[in-house]
Amino acid sequence: MSTLKITTRDTSTGPVLEIVGDLDYAHAGELRDLLGTLTLQPGQRLVLDLAGMEFCDSSGITALIAAQHHAQAADADIALAAVPANTLRILRIVGLDQIFPLHPDAEAATRDIRPSR
Repeated sequence: MSTLKITTRDTSTGPVLEIVGDLDYAHAGELRDLLGTLTLQPGQRLVLDLAGMEFCDSSGITALIAAQHHAQAADADIALAAVPANTLRILRIVGLDQIFPLHPDAEAATRDIRPSR
């Protein structure tokens, strides 16, 4: 079983959270807890960089939705970057690819204002 590591870095458009490891039942609470400490300004974009995410279960999907709600409450934007194929498939099945702007990498997510699907 993999652990979860979340690294936060600031960019000119807002924070980028790099998620590495398993975003699952055992670890999704770590993302939710971090969101509670993250201050977003109106108009910023929160980017979740999932390039290093190895696994995501329903608890992880719920944590991603919590991140979207956190951004929305701050009148900020959210984007997912480098979504792994297995997680992208789930997002598409449940229609969340219509909710989250998707980008090929964090650089594009912090640069582009248009979602790429």
